[in-house]
Amino acid sequence: MQTLPSPSASTDFDMDDWRSGYRSQPNEYAYEIEDIDGKIPAELEGTLFRNGPGLLDIAGHPVHHPFDGDGMITAISISEGRAFFRNRFVRTEGYIKEKAAGKPLYRGVFGTQKPGGPLANAFDLRLKNIANTNVLYWGDKLLALWEAAEPHRLDPQTLETLGLDDLDGVLKSGGAFSAHPRIDPSCDRTKNQPCLVNFGVKTGLSSTITLYEFDPKGRLVHTHQRNIPGFAFLHDFAITPNYCIFFQNPVGFNPVPYLAGVKGAAECIQFNAKQPTRAIVIPRDGTSPIQTIDLQPCFVFHHANAFEADGKLYLDSICYQEFPDLKGAENYLEADFSRIPEGQLWRFELDLATETSQAKCLIERGCEFPDLNPQHVGRPYRYLYIGVAHRPQGNAPLQAVMKHDLTTGQEEIWSFAPRGFAGEPVFVPRPQGTAEDDGWVLGLFYNAERRCSELAILDAQHITQGPIATLKLPHHIPYGLHGHFMQNLVFNA
Repeated sequence: MQTLPSPSASTDFDMDDWRSGYRSQPNEYAYEIEDIDGKIPAELEGTLFRNGPGLLDIAGHPVHHPFDGDGMITAISISEGRAFFRNRFVRTEGYIKEKAAGKPLYRGVFGTQKPGGPLANAFDLRLKNIANTNVLYWGDKLLALWEAAEPHRLDPQTLETLGLDDLDGVLKSGGAFSAHPRIDPSCDRTKNQPCLVNFGVKTGLSSTITLYEFDPKGRLVHTHQRNIPGFAFLHDFAITPNYCIFFQNPVGFNPVPYLAGVKGAAECIQFNAKQPTRAIVIPRDGTSPIQTIDLQPCFVFHHANAFEADGKLYLDSICYQEFPDLKGAENYLEADFSRIPEGQLWRFELDLATETSQAKCLIERGCEFPDLNPQHVGRPYRYLYIGVAHRPQGNAPLQAVMKHDLTTGQEEIWSFAPRGFAGEPVFVPRPQGTAEDDGWVLGLFYNAERRCSELAILDAQHITQGPIATLKLPHHIPYGLHGHFMQNLVFNA
């Protein structure tokens, strides 16, 4: 079995350029995008929805980590070769109250504290639903997701916040609903129509995973709960037609600093390299027993895809050699990339008959935020699109988009370096296209030279040719997290 390498330095970017993308964007806009290089494909029609922390401070008080920033939805609607932009903050209860108070009123999971030191923060265990991680259109609802609580429903045309949504009574008050749902392109329970699969987790000395499946109209068609021993940090999962697969990272949680008001909850996570990472394989039928398979110690935020073949499960995941925290930096802006391990794409082969595993590295270059043709979710696939570092070795911000051929190992890259910083690429299939890679890759990136953000549209079959169109915004959008493209759903500014 291969082992994960140690982190190494990378210096092919300017730290001040990178930091400048982490400015709050307090303004909300609605306008037609007029500054466009190239030509938007006529067949590309729909809306790219993105979510991420729009505020990196609260009334001048900086957040300790961007994951604590208030969620802001960005929408770029494309139709007939034109594009319209809109952004709005999710009006969560915490956002509204802190706006009115002019100061932080809540602690952040990733270390942001209220003013006043430990005495002001000790034993304050309230969670602020910041709705900042993902945005999903399903069952005629646009939902802003944050994994520790209910989603917020938004108007898909105006992005106005309509309030918390319990998914027609499925979720209890405060019920967790992951920010990483998976869409099964064809499911028996939905009469071979797409099926939304998601989970919620409650963790402590043991953990309870609740699985949900919804039909295209947003109706619950299946749910069941499974219990696993131990603390579980479960940010993402993968699906196949028969299984949901989770990685239980080898971490513990020491609540004392959190209770004492000196650290955020996520800062109390401790990685244990002497324990294995465990693959938790849960049959989707709700009745067959869970299987647990030990893997090499690693930490996983995101999975790319999983599939069944030859009686085995295969899972492609972004692995870190340890929990990628700030390594003692005062805050995220002072992060030393040479000390933080880079993510790499690994393939895990799980033999359910023998409950054994094998693993190999598929992409050594630092990478994150994978995407693929949605028709191949949970199925064998050939092409993966992923954000990568500019240099082939060492950790650094994502500055490029890679197309990786899982059959041949061939890699195609388009880089925005030295002054461009990328994020999650989104694959959009061409209408009536038949090839797996027939479509476009959309990437919202930050141009430090202009100090503004831009949307790049790339031909998914010819990544190295660069953008066929670049939509230049007259302002910046802080680095975001996740989103998706909803075909044929458009709005006008």
